[in-house]
Amino acid sequence: MAMSDRPSSAGSASRRGTRLPVRTSVALAAAAAARWASRATGRGKGSMIGGLVAAKIDPEIMRRLAAGKRTAIITGTNGKSTTTRMAAAAMAELGEVATQADGANMDAGIIATLTLTRTAPYAALEVDELHVPHVSDAVDPEVLVLLNLSRDQLDRVGEINMIERRLREGIAQHPSTTVVANCDDVLVTSAAFDAPNVIWVAAGASWVGDSVSCPRTGEPIVRSGDGWRSTGDENFRRPTPQWWFDDENIYGPDGFSAPMTLSVPGRANRGNATQAVAAAVAMGADPAKAVAAVGTVGEVAGRYGVHQIGNHSVRTLLAKNPAGWQEALSMIDQDADGLVIAVNGQVPDGEDLSWLWDVRFEAFETMQVVASGERAADLSVRLLYAGAEHTTVPDPMEAIASCPPGRVEVLANYTAFRDLGVAMERAARARKGEQ
Repeated sequence: MAMSDRPSSAGSASRRGTRLPVRTSVALAAAAAARWASRATGRGKGSMIGGLVAAKIDPEIMRRLAAGKRTAIITGTNGKSTTTRMAAAAMAELGEVATQADGANMDAGIIATLTLTRTAPYAALEVDELHVPHVSDAVDPEVLVLLNLSRDQLDRVGEINMIERRLREGIAQHPSTTVVANCDDVLVTSAAFDAPNVIWVAAGASWVGDSVSCPRTGEPIVRSGDGWRSTGDENFRRPTPQWWFDDENIYGPDGFSAPMTLSVPGRANRGNATQAVAAAVAMGADPAKAVAAVGTVGEVAGRYGVHQIGNHSVRTLLAKNPAGWQEALSMIDQDADGLVIAVNGQVPDGEDLSWLWDVRFEAFETMQVVASGERAADLSVRLLYAGAEHTTVPDPMEAIASCPPGRVEVLANYTAFRDLGVAMERAARARKGEQ
């Protein structure tokens, strides 16, 4: 049965009035108590600790909370949070959609989201690529969106070909799932190639450094124009897309086309939006309404946000790996009055920063840069070799203050971005207190 043919009257067990198992009810109560304690003690919003507590008490809670929901999973190395927000917006015409507000894409965050939105009949879930197989087993997704695959945190994730194989094996376990896959990405295409129900999207692939050889045969990949093929398997080549985009419009099946204007920058986000629309349409959304909805998505968990800090208007961008950095660098406004690049090397970032040498920082030969973050010294060495004139100020807030008055672009990796967000919120509260 095609996934779009599934009944639309689904709802969660609790919404239908079915009693949850006692263990699950206890887990939900404990999660609520943990959230309250976290907030009361000022340790955070409590959603993550609530998810962790619930999973400890009831290991089956994800499956039980997802039962009956029509779910889309969104995964890939880059663009998960933005695409998930877009997919949720595009699906909203169908009914209430459970989705993460903060990009928490591992088990605890997913459980927390399902816990807080138990009555929503739909879900758009961002899932870490390592977690997709077992999360799919729990939530039985109607749609799986595969964005892209590239090197990311080798010390945690491992080699990217291993991730491709695990995704391929996971997809094989869910033959009724519709896979929305980026046919411009060789690794994504390999993961989805054997699935019975695939919607191919030409979403772009500006970074090809991790797909020079075929993941199936090991032979070289040959590229020509927009196409690519494996020299070791003539059948493995770029599929014909059903959805694609250009600088103005989006195009889809049956001659569909519409202007697509986004609130977030970059060509990569146009590809993300196209996959979000394709996923929502596969779930039953109206194509034109889906396109309009993705255009309303602006700031995503702090990404692309603009903040006033003293005499600086600060725009924040996030990048976490070579492919993401390369795309984010293309979004930098070269006419800005300052650029701060902040890099940490904590466990969530990946402690191995050798990827810095894969990023083309030579693009800033004519722009004054401030190297910042816990690993500012490592970044400074890389900028020196790139010929990028720069200063080094480890504290990102002080780095911003060191820039000339006006517009400042800030590009940061994961924990540097997170910590800067906390610092900016603290500074904003302090200003309000002074007033």
